[in-house]
This record gives sequence, structure tokens and C-alpha cells, in this order.
Amino acid sequence: MDSEALRKYSALHPKPAGLSLQYGTAGFRTKAEQLDHIVFRMGLLAILRSKAVAATIGIMVTASHNPEEDNGVKLVDPLGEMLHPSWEEYATQLANAEEQELQKVITEICQKAAVNLHRDASVFIGRDTRPSSKKLSQSVIDGIQVLGGQYHDYGLVTTPQLHYMVCCQNTQGQYGKPTLEGYYEKLSKAFMELIKQSHCSGESQRHLKIDCANGIGALKLSEMKPYFPQEVLIHIYNDGTKEKLNHLCGADFVKVHQKPPGGLDMKPNERCCSFDGDADRIVYYYKDTAGHFHLIDGDKIATLISIFLKELLAKVKQNFKMAVVQTAYANGNSTRYLQETLKVPVHCVKTGVKHLHHKAQEFDVGVYFEANGHGTVLFSKAAETKIRQLVKEEKDDEKREAAKMLENMIDLINQTVGDAVSDMLVIEAILALKGLTVQQWDALYTDLPNRLLKVQVADRRVIDTTDAERRALTPPGLQEKIDALVKKYKLSRAFVRPSGTEDVVRIYAEADTQENADALAHEVSLAVFHLAGGKGAPPQP
Repeated sequence: MDSEALRKYSALHPKPAGLSLQYGTAGFRTKAEQLDHIVFRMGLLAILRSKAVAATIGIMVTASHNPEEDNGVKLVDPLGEMLHPSWEEYATQLANAEEQELQKVITEICQKAAVNLHRDASVFIGRDTRPSSKKLSQSVIDGIQVLGGQYHDYGLVTTPQLHYMVCCQNTQGQYGKPTLEGYYEKLSKAFMELIKQSHCSGESQRHLKIDCANGIGALKLSEMKPYFPQEVLIHIYNDGTKEKLNHLCGADFVKVHQKPPGGLDMKPNERCCSFDGDADRIVYYYKDTAGHFHLIDGDKIATLISIFLKELLAKVKQNFKMAVVQTAYANGNSTRYLQETLKVPVHCVKTGVKHLHHKAQEFDVGVYFEANGHGTVLFSKAAETKIRQLVKEEKDDEKREAAKMLENMIDLINQTVGDAVSDMLVIEAILALKGLTVQQWDALYTDLPNRLLKVQVADRRVIDTTDAERRALTPPGLQEKIDALVKKYKLSRAFVRPSGTEDVVRIYAEADTQENADALAHEVSLAVFHLAGGKGAPPQP
């Protein structure tokens, strides 16, 4: 390690005094002007990680659905998955080290993680469309070059595209070609093969309006348009040419505010969807003839995909284990529908994509979505091998057809991470194959009315939870109080959990009517305020 070069470059990316940040599920995220030293140091860390695992590592500069003036950075592990938890700790240590300690911290990481500094290292870099992203990715490159690593800068890509490239590179092309063309070709080919099998006499042309959150999704969808078949007509809105990223638009805005985005004109019963700022989340919605807005969130997306996969799995007659993984935020009626009507096992895990992804890996077919629209489907190696074998060798026509559809689903779904473009094509294919309208999809079950609130507290750590965050262990008396409040309402449940990033406690409540869900959420927020050290004035109804 060249300590002179490290000192020189580190001085060009100084750490602001007193700033301390934590690497979380989304990596680092904060105001863009506070990130320069962080991204430089993540360039260093990516090289160490690459040397430790002898594989290519990804670095994505993005703050996803945050406002345009924020930015962030996260690392991608060799198979396109999130950074290993033990390395999240190293990321936090390296980010917060004082300038003069930098070399010492790097040496410590090398010892703890058995990093061989003489190994080659390579990093793939991607960034979103924020004004600050180009300069920040240049600082990443400085960090990589100090430790003498190779890099490939993909420039502007969606977060899932970078995950995809890293996985392709480290599977020696088995997962696909690590280029944008490779991504577009793989997805569009699987999509066309799938809808070719659609025998229904539904609409011959499929119109879809897409709100791209004024982000990277608009650029990449436009690039992908030539690869789509004629029958699919996508109309892009909020393409980033006029308005600010994520401002009054995008999947997060639509989900939180339960209303359509600005910049998209909806006619009754038109199918519409929104991506978030880095295109790893998607939600669908429409307006009915009475002008009411209907949101189709991650829970309903998981349900649609599960119905389709369950039918195909039944046809291939293999003993594949399928399950759906949700968090406590999943609507109670989605869980009921999956378990009672579809008879699909449902597992609940802690909030955060890494927990869902990890659990989904336990099954032959693991479907996971967060209610916010981030999700995908994982197929075990054994299931994938068997399905591809059936396509080649199965004599029974119906079985072979079903296996062929499953094979195309495997190729269409981005198994590394939630991907708005890939998920959109999966949904469009299923709706076409099943001849379903957006209204029929929405009518599978009715969401229980719910309400999300947050309460500011002095220290979020006073709340500790168990049972996949559905019950509070501390402070004493809080869970008993919640249990008593829940008993007052029909079909109700409520839970509280500390935010991962700020001193607030998040509250979720659902009940038989919106009025009751609101009342329950408010009463629980008062309990949190009084028992968990609320700040400022007590919550108002």
C-alpha cells in the first residue's frame, strides 16, 4: 500500500469535522455535499472487498427515492447481492476514521478480513442522474486508483442494472452478458417468448403509462424501447427533462400519498405504474370510472406473480417448495389471501431487503416483495436446472409448455435485486397471458384500511422488537398497551419499530375501516410518545 499516495489523495477528499455516518441497508445516504470523503473511501473499501473475495465488486452512486439534493453510495457483492453484514461494519469504520487514522483502519480491515493486498482487484461503477453523481463517481475512481485496482465505469445505469452486470461478470457470463445490450436482449427475448405463448384474445396492443420519477429509469427505458415487440406501447412520463428527481412523483410518492404523481394525466381504467428514482421499485395504479384512485402495491404484485407461478408449478408436477416472504408492513388481507385462498406458505421477516432476500433463498421458488414495491423472485439452482432440463426432454406437451414458461420467467426476472423494468415486464406478461385487466387484478382481494405514522423520540434505541418486528420488548408496558388498544377494533393489528436512520419510531395500524385504522394509529402513537420518550408536542389526531 502506497501510504504517500493515500495521504495525498485523502487530503483531496477531506472528512468534515464531527461528521459520523452509518452504513445501512441503503448504504450511506445524506446531503450530497457531505459525501465526497465517503465515496472516495468506498472506492478504497471496494478494492479491499474485491481482493478479499477474488471477484468483481460493484459501487452504485445513488440515493434512490430521496430528494435530488441528497446522494448516497452502496457496494454490491459478487453475485449481485447486498454487501455482507460484516463488511457493513468495516464501511462504517472506514467512513468515520479521522484522516491520520486512515492507513491504520485499512490495515486492521485487511487483518480481520484476511485481505491479500497482492491480489488483483476489479470494480464496476454506476451512477444515477443526480447533478452530484458524476463528480462523486470520480471520487470513487480516485479511491480505486490509490490502491491500484482495475475499474469499469458504466456511467448512467439503474441500480438493478449494476447488480446484474456484477453477477454476469462473476458467473463468467452464465447469468448473461455484462453489458447494457446484454441486459436489454436477455429481458426482451424472455418477454417476447412469454407473450408469444399468450392465446387469449385480450387487447392486441398493450398500453402502459410509466412515471419514471424524473430519474434514470426514463433514460434506460428509452434505450430499451427498440427491443420491445410492437404490441407493447409504453408511454414515458416524468422523464427528467423538465422537473426535479422524485419531486411529487415516483413510486415512493404514490405509495405514501396514495395519489397519482404529478405530470401524468390518467384517464379512467388506464393501466399506469411508477418507478422510484433509481428504478428498483415499482407500484401500479389506476382510476376507476367514478374517479377513485386505486393503488396496486408490492403485496398485490407478489400475489399476482404467486398465482401465475403456482399454476405453472402444478403443471410441471415437480415437488418444488414455493413460499412468499413478507414484512410486518404487508397488508393483512394479502397475507390471508395467500395463505387461505392460494394455499401458499407465507413467512414474515424483519424490514429490509437483505432479510427478505435471505429468507427467499431457502425455497425452490421464493417470491418476496415489500409493500413499497421492491421485490423479485428467487429460483434455487436445483429448481432452475430441473426446469431447463424439462424444457429439453419432457415428452408431455402440457408439462413442457409450462416448463418453457417457467424458464422464460427465470430469464425475465432479475434475481439479484428488485428491478422496476424487469418486474414491469413480468407483470405485463402475466396480465397478457391470463387475460386480466388491471381492475380484475386489483379485485383479487381488498386491502384493509391502514395508516402509517411516525413519532419523534429522544433516542430510537429505547424500542427493541421481536417476532419479525411485530412485538415490542422494550420499553416496559408498551406492548401490553398496544395489545389493549388493538382489542378495541375489528380486524385490527398494530406494531411499532425504530427507524433505521433517524430518531423516530414508525407506527403501522390496520383495521376494518379507515376511521378505525386512523384512530388506532393515533392511540398507539400517543402510547409511544409517553412510554418511549417522545420529543416536542404530543401527536395530534
